[in-house]
Amino acid sequence: MFTRLLIGLDGSPSADAALEQAIVLGQRFKATLVLGHVAERARDAEAGAAMLQRGAEHVRTAGLQADVVLRQGDPDTELATLAKETDGVLVGRRGIHTLGAELGPTAASLIKIAERCVIVCGGRPSPMDACAIAFNGGETARRALDFAARFASILHSTIHIIYATSDHAAGVQIVGAAEAVLSLQGVAFVTHIEPGSPGEVVAKVVERTKCDALFAGAHVTRGRTSKVTVSHAEEILRHTDIPVIVQP
Repeated sequence: MFTRLLIGLDGSPSADAALEQAIVLGQRFKATLVLGHVAERARDAEAGAAMLQRGAEHVRTAGLQADVVLRQGDPDTELATLAKETDGVLVGRRGIHTLGAELGPTAASLIKIAERCVIVCGGRPSPMDACAIAFNGGETARRALDFAARFASILHSTIHIIYATSDHAAGVQIVGAAEAVLSLQGVAFVTHIEPGSPGEVVAKVVERTKCDALFAGAHVTRGRTSKVTVSHAEEILRHTDIPVIVQP
């Protein structure tokens, strides 16, 4: 499922946390880890190269293959381009050791522009054994569901379907599509339809069920000016401290 995973290193604690999570995933799927650094100025390239080599040594000590890529330019654009050649890109949160940590600008930008899944990591590595999905019936949520089903089938785990709404009857109709997909694929599931905002409901269900990995669609929309915005995904990320796999 994952054969190549990209991690952008910049020397921050959140990037280090993303690397540790990538090692966990890499060991499970025997994936190659691609360590990337984007130097915004030419004079920073030497320090970036040294950082990449240290990271690669750490990855190889963990028994995994490591590739390093050093680029110069805009980090958001360059990482999104590098991600096209991988199965996903791992990023961290700002303030990773506190619940409600915010996305950094690069992480938020990647969710909007990357063509591969973006795995926003928590403050510590997660085994990612117990899966949940924030489902709202939208196009990106359906893609996230397909991805989660593949992931759960490999792990032989149950998926918790989460939908936030005060209209339970309407919620049953929405999640019915997800239940049908998982039933056809033989993936066990439990459905949670609860009132509240998506972030609050997801946080409550994750805490109650002890899920340690969450899948979500990017929920990307475009306004009249064609400006890309992200609605529920960023709210959900602010309410969790587990890895969130955001599907474009």
